[in-house]
Amino acid sequence: MAADAETDFEALFAAAARVQPLAYAPYSRFKVGAAIRDEHGAIHDGCNVENAAYPSGSCAEQGAISAMIAGGGSRITAILVLGEGDVLVTPCGACRQRIREFASADTPVAIAGPGGIRTMFTLAELLPASFGPDNLRA
Repeated sequence: MAADAETDFEALFAAAARVQPLAYAPYSRFKVGAAIRDEHGAIHDGCNVENAAYPSGSCAEQGAISAMIAGGGSRITAILVLGEGDVLVTPCGACRQRIREFASADTPVAIAGPGGIRTMFTLAELLPASFGPDNLRA
């Protein structure tokens, strides 16, 4: 990984780590933080928010995407998801599709734990042969 890429993901990790403890997860007790870098270089973060009317809560990635749109961004250039435990915390299927709406197949998706980045994927690796905005353009 190039120095710029390392710095990029260090900032994403810091943002996700800042919001992960703020997650509202009284039912699962499973707090997740996410951070996105947009096409302008701005970082947007989000955390999961559960609801007693399960499953109407929202994922951390969903919150970060909403923050990106509200902040004037429209393209995800990198994303990091931070979870706990020994198993990788990758975006759920619905979030993979949400990310696809704003990202390209080669967009890097970093999966992190409390100690740092555990592995990297491209969006195409997480959501192969995906359906997205390009399918609807004539």
